[in-house]
Amino acid sequence: MRDDDPVVAQMMDIALKLEGLYRNASTHAAGVVIGDRPLVELVPLYRDPDSSLPATQFNMKTVEIAGLVKFDFLGLKTLDVLQQTVELLAKRGVEIDLTRLPLDDAKSYAMLAKGDTTGVFQLESSGMRDVLRKLKPNRFEDIIALVALYRPGPMDNIPTYIKRKNGEEQVVYLHEVLRPILEDTFGILIYQEQVMQAAQMLAGYSLGAADLLRRAMGKKKASEMAAQRANFIKGAGEKHKVPPDQAGTIFDQIDKFAGYGFNKSHAAAYALVAYQTAYLKANYPVEFFAAAMNFELGDTDKLNVFRQELVRHRITLLPPDINRSFPMFAVEQANDKSAIRYALAAIKGVGMAAMQGVVAARESAPFKDLFDFAERVDAHAVNRKQMENLTAAGAFDSMNKNRAQVTAGIDALLKHSQQTSSEKETGQVNMFAAASEAARPPLPPAKNWDDVTRLQHEFDALGFYMSAHPLDTYRAILERIGATSAKDIATRPRIGGSSRYKMAGIVLAKQERTSKQGNKFAFVQLSDGSGAFEVTVFSELLAAKRDVMEVGQAVLFEVDAQANNQGGQGAGAPREGASDLRFIARGVEPLADAAARAARGIRIKLFDPAPVEDIQKLLAVTAKGRAQVVLALDLDGSEEAEMELPGSWLLTEATKSALRNLGGGLEVTEY
Repeated sequence: MRDDDPVVAQMMDIALKLEGLYRNASTHAAGVVIGDRPLVELVPLYRDPDSSLPATQFNMKTVEIAGLVKFDFLGLKTLDVLQQTVELLAKRGVEIDLTRLPLDDAKSYAMLAKGDTTGVFQLESSGMRDVLRKLKPNRFEDIIALVALYRPGPMDNIPTYIKRKNGEEQVVYLHEVLRPILEDTFGILIYQEQVMQAAQMLAGYSLGAADLLRRAMGKKKASEMAAQRANFIKGAGEKHKVPPDQAGTIFDQIDKFAGYGFNKSHAAAYALVAYQTAYLKANYPVEFFAAAMNFELGDTDKLNVFRQELVRHRITLLPPDINRSFPMFAVEQANDKSAIRYALAAIKGVGMAAMQGVVAARESAPFKDLFDFAERVDAHAVNRKQMENLTAAGAFDSMNKNRAQVTAGIDALLKHSQQTSSEKETGQVNMFAAASEAARPPLPPAKNWDDVTRLQHEFDALGFYMSAHPLDTYRAILERIGATSAKDIATRPRIGGSSRYKMAGIVLAKQERTSKQGNKFAFVQLSDGSGAFEVTVFSELLAAKRDVMEVGQAVLFEVDAQANNQGGQGAGAPREGASDLRFIARGVEPLADAAARAARGIRIKLFDPAPVEDIQKLLAVTAKGRAQVVLALDLDGSEEAEMELPGSWLLTEATKSALRNLGGGLEVTEY
């Protein structure tokens, strides 16, 4: 083709010139080189158009030969979390010096032994939590060993380490001479330093020669290893009269460990940061979680994980409040206990800079009402979308609980804000300033959102359900039909196989895929109040029930729960980032249908007597049936007066929806 077609010939000529050249100039994310003179005198440099720093044209190995010293500077977000936690503690008079923490804190080790490590550096993964529960660490050396062992290869030694630590297996040493260097790790070679010390103590190597041995073992070059083996056997025989066969066996075992030996000083540094985070979480959880959440402002999934942790630790997460929240999460006293106030900047689409402006505007005094807010905040700083999301998140509830009315009045508020800003900019003085508050336009009347709508808007603004969960209205029904939360399933002990459960949830998302065999299947993400979970739905069920699994719908699944390591690859295989369990759908239906079959009636909680007349009118035209209606009047926030209405009704979804839509301060739940 080259000989017959000039286009092909030209293409091949160009290709031959390009072949073997570097496709791009890549730079190490954290690599920095330092020389004893300007680098241009030592190595050729290259400037990446997207970087402010030049890069060496030599790779990392060649720059060392050229006389440069190479450093890797790693930036850890965890260090910022630690620093901010210390700063938050200092605000309430607690001084913490991270460099002087006691390394034997019982609360920290008890927390680690329970696997309670969300937010703890290096120890967060589900696999690591499982190892911690089995290992039950009680000394700093255990954390160092775990950081070094929890990698492909060394992981194989974790069961042995646990058994020997817990006295379930006898500790065996390669040679008695090695006991002092292997005692801390129960006879297991874990660190590169142990490999070097073993060669030094057993075979008389100098530390320099031992380091060369370590490098040779890492490279696995046959000729080099043969020479090292001979030197080791000879040295062990001369120094400790170790027979050649035994010395050869020891060398082979050291070689096996050295292939993936970890640098202990590196592991110890990571373990120290892990311990520091564990210490702060165990002893000062409120400040720790506030700081950790501040570094996840844009990740609603991670914030939701922390929200669930706060519930588990009985720490109150206070809702966003335009008069009390700050741009970032803050610690606040509530009912004589420390709580965390939700960050304004963590609300979707509002922005850090705008919220800093809002907080600056209220420094002189809290906002008295929505129009006061509009007058004092820069009109250019907050737009309609930001106002909508602040309202949906509940940030204005302290001034007006009717979120629907606030949303309807946003245009009037923004117009008022622009008018006020214009007057300030032009230096005009309102002669009738005293009467200006009375002249403010009224907010348009609007019926408050029902519970479902309010929670959906809240979810859209925050990325999770915060004040309540749509399934809360079904709580009694879910208990009656035997539904189990994702969290409860995850914490139940399992011994192989799979188990069948009923699981209810609100559909958050659905991704349909096609398997290698051409069959459709779907991953359905749901939320059930205890957290988010995912269900895999295969082709037959998906085709029959696709319309049931729409986003926002409340559904009841019948699932098989299986350990993630079961089964082969394909449609049912776990995805990256999935939990320890996968749920395979065997059936699905609208939760309302299941509730209708199981419900005894509804409970209407009133915060205001005003809706009573509307409830009476609605029930008067509702057909008789078997469902009861209970009225509960909130008396003072802590007590309720409850009354079961005489008679029974046919309570369809339409009727229950009509009751919820009455608004005016009521909640409808099924029981």
